[in-house]
Amino acid sequence: MTIQIEPLAPSAEVIALLQACELPSADIATSPILRLLGHRVGSTLVGTVALEIYPPDALLRSAAVLSAYRGAGIARALVAAAESQAAALGIRSLYLLTETAERFFLKLGYGPVNRADVPTAIRTTAEFTKLCPTSARCLRKMLA
Repeated sequence: MTIQIEPLAPSAEVIALLQACELPSADIATSPILRLLGHRVGSTLVGTVALEIYPPDALLRSAAVLSAYRGAGIARALVAAAESQAAALGIRSLYLLTETAERFFLKLGYGPVNRADVPTAIRTTAEFTKLCPTSARCLRKMLA
């Protein structure tokens, strides 16, 4: 089965999916630099991922798949699409915060990084400063 990934606009549908997956959504509609991708089953949005671009780095965020659709490779396909898009834009490093998916991202080549070592542009995003708790693990992946 091919997993089709499509660009998305910020919408109530995206926010609802993130809320259903207990992920931050407060700034989705207001972020001017957010690139959203998604996957649908029929007309239902079942997965998302987003990039906030701060060249030469980016924040990977809002990676979510509805629980009924997990285990089918959707999250992996979404992250791969986001990584490809980031690489095409010349991004060298992707950073993310996670409370629940650390093992998933470690399998995809992300590694732990100290928050103090995260570039300032990423470290001062809403995701880092107010939306995710300080207990969230910070990970990084270097892109080719």
